[in-house]
Amino acid sequence: MKPRVFLDSSALIAGLASPTGASNVILTLAEAEIITLVVSEEVLVEVERNLQEKLPRALPEYRRFLATCPLEKGAAPSGAEVAAARQIIHADDAPVLAAAMALGIDYLVTLNRKHFLDDPEVARKSHLRLGTPGDFLAWFRNTLQ
Repeated sequence: MKPRVFLDSSALIAGLASPTGASNVILTLAEAEIITLVVSEEVLVEVERNLQEKLPRALPEYRRFLATCPLEKGAAPSGAEVAAARQIIHADDAPVLAAAMALGIDYLVTLNRKHFLDDPEVARKSHLRLGTPGDFLAWFRNTLQ
């Protein structure tokens, strides 16, 4: 069974912005249908907004990616799910964590060290595997052996 991998906006933008980074490798694995890329509607909206403001040259690539890559798009988490996630993580990141928790993913990929990765309680309390794009790729390689 293919791993279901949730990318937050930081990892998705990094994958679009850098053709040589680990985030881009994850996008390539998703396009090749080796993994299932899972995103929430909020992540997609945040990526679009950030690209418009900070990296408009990447918008065509982002839109091409959305049109061609098989994605599993999750519904927005409920208010109760977001409230529960606020007990685990910074309020600004609670909707993303809540969506990932509700979707039953195998791995949440983020570059947000401050709120997701530097606090081991986030992974413990959310019952999610969390890591950077490089961490995910190392985990994925180990699952193939």
